[in-house]
Amino acid sequence: MSLSATYFGANGWLLEFQDPDVSGPGLRVLVDPWLEGPLVFPPGPWLLKAELRDPLPPPEDLDLLLLSQGLPDHCHPPSLALLPPDLPVVASPTAAARVRRLGFSAVTALPPGHSHRCRSLAITATAGAPVPQTENGYLLEHPGGSLYLEPHGFLARDLAPRRLDAVITPVIDLGLPLAGAFVRGRRVLPELLELFQPTTVLASTTGGDVRFSGVVAGLLRGEGTIEEAAATVEQGGAGRARLIHPIPGVAYSLPVG
Repeated sequence: MSLSATYFGANGWLLEFQDPDVSGPGLRVLVDPWLEGPLVFPPGPWLLKAELRDPLPPPEDLDLLLLSQGLPDHCHPPSLALLPPDLPVVASPTAAARVRRLGFSAVTALPPGHSHRCRSLAITATAGAPVPQTENGYLLEHPGGSLYLEPHGFLARDLAPRRLDAVITPVIDLGLPLAGAFVRGRRVLPELLELFQPTTVLASTTGGDVRFSGVVAGLLRGEGTIEEAAATVEQGGAGRARLIHPIPGVAYSLPVG
C-alpha cells in the first residue's frame, strides 16, 4: 500500500494513491491548486491580495482535480487555466459551476453527504466551512490509503468515528477582529485526532511562502503555533501520530495500514 502527499502551499496538494494489487502508475489527485499568479478576493486587490514568492509548475499526468470550495483560494482561475480542460473534476456545487464556466467538460458536483468513485478511490463529500454557503470537506478511501481533508477546520457533526491513515487540516486559528475565526485549525485538531485516530496529520491552509497586501492583511490574527500543534498531535495520538509541517514541493510518503 502507498500514499504520498506533496504540498503546493495555501490549500493545494498533490495526492498519489498506489493500489497494492494493481501494477503501473497510481492515481494522482490535485486538490485546490494555486500554482501561479496573484490571488485576489472580491471586490478587488485593495481588500486582500496574495502573491506566491516561489510558484510551482503544474503537476503532470493527473487523473483527477478535487475542489473543496468555489472561493478563489481554492478555485483559482489562472491556475486552473494551466490544466487540461478534459481533466475529470469533482467539486463542491459552487466550485463545479465555476470550473464549468472555465471550460472544464467532465465535472461532477458533489454536495455534502454524496459520494463518487474515481477508479479505486471512493470520495465522500462532508459538510465544510460556511463561506457563506456550506462548502466541502472530503473523506478519501483507497486500497493504497485513506485520509480526510477540510481546509478551514469545520468538522461535520454527522461523521462517524473511523480509523484513517492521514488528516489534512489547518492547525492554527485565523480570523478578524469582531468577525471571529474563519480558519479553526487549533480548536478542531483534538476533535480530528479523537474521531479519526490518524497516524499522520499534515498542516495545511496557512503554509507556503505567501506575501499579503490590502486592508484585510493588516487585520488578520492567528492563534496557535506549529509547536503547540505538534504537542497536541503527540498527546492526542498517544505517541503513535506525528505532525508534518510540509515544505512546498516535497513529496511525503505516509505510513498506511
